[in-house]
Amino acid sequence: MNPSHEIAGVLPILHTPLDERDNIDAESLKRQIDWAFRTGADGVCTGMVSEILRLSPDERNALHDQMVQCTDGRGVTVASVGAESVTQAIAFARHAQQLGCTALMAAPPVTSALPADSLLEYFRAIAHATSIPLIVQDASGYVGTPIPLEVCAQLLDEFGSDRILFKPEAEPVGPNLSRLREATGGQAKIFEGSGGIHLIDSYRRGIAGTMPGMDLLDGIVTLWRALQEGDEETAYRVYFPICALVALELQAGLDGFLAIEKYLLRKRGIFTSERRREPMAWKLDEETRAEIDRLYERLQDSLQAP
Repeated sequence: MNPSHEIAGVLPILHTPLDERDNIDAESLKRQIDWAFRTGADGVCTGMVSEILRLSPDERNALHDQMVQCTDGRGVTVASVGAESVTQAIAFARHAQQLGCTALMAAPPVTSALPADSLLEYFRAIAHATSIPLIVQDASGYVGTPIPLEVCAQLLDEFGSDRILFKPEAEPVGPNLSRLREATGGQAKIFEGSGGIHLIDSYRRGIAGTMPGMDLLDGIVTLWRALQEGDEETAYRVYFPICALVALELQAGLDGFLAIEKYLLRKRGIFTSERRREPMAWKLDEETRAEIDRLYERLQDSLQAP
């Protein structure tokens, strides 16, 4: 990995394409990564919408191996290594580091509501076992419970801002982001993961980057660049159809994101299948599908506007 690649900007989360045998579809994965960099992504990551919790350990390691190979030095690679035990998380983290990933990202275990001291030891163990940056992910907007602010502040104080970064997703996103910023004296490097629906608000609060799904990446890249350039006319024009699409995804939680995002990736010709890992709590119905199609066309129109 090129050391000049900064962990910042637009870093989309890969979806895991599956073939008819429920195996990782390597060709679709490569198309997804190539499309991400053509579209203007600064890197690629794995995370909750990679169905990371539904993959076997071998599959997760293989996904990270393919991510690094297909990226081929074009940008940042961030591997999701959170697990139900410290032993598992360290194994995933060391494997990802050995592959050459730029950074790690870890959410807490989801089967237990851990007290603050246990959460602190969990993240400490991963950081001590590796030497690359670790993004502390509060994924409680989808799974698990929120990470107390004092845990984040203590990790940053102990390891420094080059080693510990943050992706806070607990509701309410904006105020929590500001609280983390203030509690760390502005030293925390923070990423948002709302799919775009909170991106403008989060940008104004000082985030270093965004980690959206892959389905609306052309819109997210355009929005991010407009914000950087102070072009609010373009930013809001693109933002509104993104918001409407993400609102539909949010209605069914993580499975809503998975269903709609994979549908749009197939619609774009990047994936050959919308297949997801069973079991799932929600499937895309025809009326929702029709509304997604209408909003997708509005997004594309907004991107073509002068």
